[in-house]
Amino acid sequence: MVFLHGGFWRAAYDRRHLSPLAAELAGRGLPVALAEYRRIGAGGGAPQTFEDVEAAVEAAVREVPGTEGVVLVGHSAGGHLALLAAARPGTPVTRVIAVSPVADLAHAHELRLSNGAVAELLGAGPGLPERLAAADPARRPPPGVPVTILHGADDDDVPLGVSRRYAAAHPDGTDLRELPGVGHYAPVTPGTPSCRLLSALL
Repeated sequence: MVFLHGGFWRAAYDRRHLSPLAAELAGRGLPVALAEYRRIGAGGGAPQTFEDVEAAVEAAVREVPGTEGVVLVGHSAGGHLALLAAARPGTPVTRVIAVSPVADLAHAHELRLSNGAVAELLGAGPGLPERLAAADPARRPPPGVPVTILHGADDDDVPLGVSRRYAAAHPDGTDLRELPGVGHYAPVTPGTPSCRLLSALL
């Protein structure tokens, strides 16, 4: 499985905040790759960030002998990247588990989540609507593999409605599990009930 961290695609946030969960799962013998990617402010943004995720998936297949496919697990902005990568033709992704994902990019842009992070990712200015449509999982064809979304009802960073819109756009193959009383980080924090649910799915 390949883990993709969040942080609204910005350089200030890296894979360290998913390290405890990745270490716990690896300690149980699960093959986990905690991937990094170029981010806004450090050589990232579209298309570099997307290319790095594709490279991480391909590297995981090469590095683990006998791998027939990859489970992509993404949190927040990493959930967006996981859903987008899984929709790419020919991908070895066999399942996606997206946690509090920025799954509807156009809606996230309308809401100006994290002070306009979507426009920072894609580049503001002429051509933004076209770039937005190309990078929006809710407007791309569905991945064609099972997608499970875990999203807390009390998420202040990425509202639950963002995932609801993705599930409405792709009802077939999408299992949206709404978590009452759960915020943005609890599902990826070891020891919490919502993280135990995520671990059980994995």
